Amino acid sequence: MKRVAIVGGGIAALGCAVALKERGIACTIFEKERGGAGKLRTERAGAFLIEAGPDSFLPEKPWTLELIRTIGLEHELLCSNDEHKGTYIWSRGRLHRLPDGVALMVPTMIGPMLRSRLISWRGKLRMGLDLVVRRRRDESDESLESFVTRRLGRECLDKIAEPLVAGIHTSNPDNMSVRATFPRFVEMERKHRSLIRAMLAAKKRMPPPKPGARPMTYFMSLRSGMQALADGCAAFVGRDAFRSGTPVRRLARAGDGWRLALDDGKATFDHVVCAVPSYDAAGLLGELDGGLAAAMAAIEWSSSANVSLGFRREDVRVELPGFGFIVPRVEDRRINATTWSSIKWSHRAPDDHVLVRAFVGGGHHEELVELGDEDLVRVLREELRSIVGLEAEPVLTRIHRWPRSMPKYTVGHLERIEAIEGRVRAFAGLHLCGCSYRGIGIGDCVHSGFEAAKAIAGA
Repeated sequence: MKRVAIVGGGIAALGCAVALKERGIACTIFEKERGGAGKLRTERAGAFLIEAGPDSFLPEKPWTLELIRTIGLEHELLCSNDEHKGTYIWSRGRLHRLPDGVALMVPTMIGPMLRSRLISWRGKLRMGLDLVVRRRRDESDESLESFVTRRLGRECLDKIAEPLVAGIHTSNPDNMSVRATFPRFVEMERKHRSLIRAMLAAKKRMPPPKPGARPMTYFMSLRSGMQALADGCAAFVGRDAFRSGTPVRRLARAGDGWRLALDDGKATFDHVVCAVPSYDAAGLLGELDGGLAAAMAAIEWSSSANVSLGFRREDVRVELPGFGFIVPRVEDRRINATTWSSIKWSHRAPDDHVLVRAFVGGGHHEELVELGDEDLVRVLREELRSIVGLEAEPVLTRIHRWPRSMPKYTVGHLERIEAIEGRVRAFAGLHLCGCSYRGIGIGDCVHSGFEAAKAIAGA
C-alpha cells in the first residue's frame, strides 16, 4: 500500500486527494492553517453570501466540472444571470461597454466595434490590421505587451487587453509571458496568422448544445458559494485524512521514501505532493536541493485585496451596469475592478439589498493592500462615488487581503518551470501541483492535482 502525503490544503491538494481516493489510494493532508480550503472561502452574514476568494470557475476547462461531479455537487451548479451580462471599461471619464463579440481582446463582430466609443477610429483601424500583419517567425517567448501591440496595437492593449488580463492574472502585461498565460493566442497566430481569423474559425466550429444537457454560462459558480467545492472534496476524502494546523517544516529523503519534519515529530511516506506556493516549497526543499529551491523562490508573486459592501437597494440611486467594470492601468485610478455580485449571481444578497465587491492591488497600486481597514474602505467608496455615482452608506463591509497570493508568469516562465520539473524528476516520489507552475485558475489547479495523482498511481 502506497503511503502518500499532501502538503497544502488548497484546491490543487484537494483535487489530488479526491483523484487518489478514486484510485483506492489513501493519503494524509498536512495543512498549516486550521480549516483549510485555500482561497475558496465563503462567508455568510445573515442572507449575504460573501466570497473571500474566487467567485466562479470556467467550465470550458473541464477538470473543475469533473471534480464537482465526482464528489456529488452537480446539483449546486449555478449559472450567472446573463440577462444582465456585460463588462464595462472606465476610459476618459466614463464607462464604456466592452463591444459585443470581443473575445478577451480580439474583435469578431464589426458592427459593435465600429459603434463603440471606447476605441478611437485610429485604434479600430490598427486592430483590423491583424488581418494582414505577418505572423512572428521567432518562437521564443515574448511579453503579452509585445504580442498584443504587434497584433492589435497599443490602444487595444491599454484599453482592453491590460485591464481584462490584470483582472485574471493580477499582473502587468509588460513582462507577462504570453506563452505561459495565453498559449492559445500563440497557437492561433501560428496556425491562422491572424487572431481575428482564428476566432472566427473557432466560432464556426463550436458544436451546438447537446439536447438535454445542463445549461452552462461562461462563468459558473456554486449556489452555496465556492467553499462548497473545498468542503465537498474534504467530505469525499474523509476528515480523518486531514492534519489541520500541522505545518511541515522540511522534506528529506528517507531511503526510497520521504521524511516530513513536523513540530511534533516526523512522519515517513513513499510519495509527497507539494501543493503549497513555490516560495513555501522552496523552504521545504532547500536542504535537499539548493538549486531547485532557488528556482522556486525566484518566481514572483503579487498581493491583492477585495472589499465586499452591502447596500440597501433603496439607497442605491444609480444604475449598476452589466456585471461590473474594470479600470485600465493607464487611467491611474486606485481601484482595479468591481463586480456587482448580487446582480451577477443569485443567492448572494437579500432581495432588498445589493452586494458589491471591489478589488485593489495585483501589480497596480499594490501598496493599497496594506492600508488599514477604514482607509481601504474609504478609498474604494471614493472610487465608486467618482466612477458610478454610488454614494449609499454600506450596511455591511467585509475585507479580505491576499498577500503573495498570485504567481507572476513572467517572460521565460515555461522554461524555468521545465528546469524545475527536471530537477524534481531526479527525486522519485516527489510531485508538484498548484498555481505556481502551469496555470492559475481553479481548473488549472485541479488539473495539476489530477496529474500528480495519476503519476503516483502509475509509479
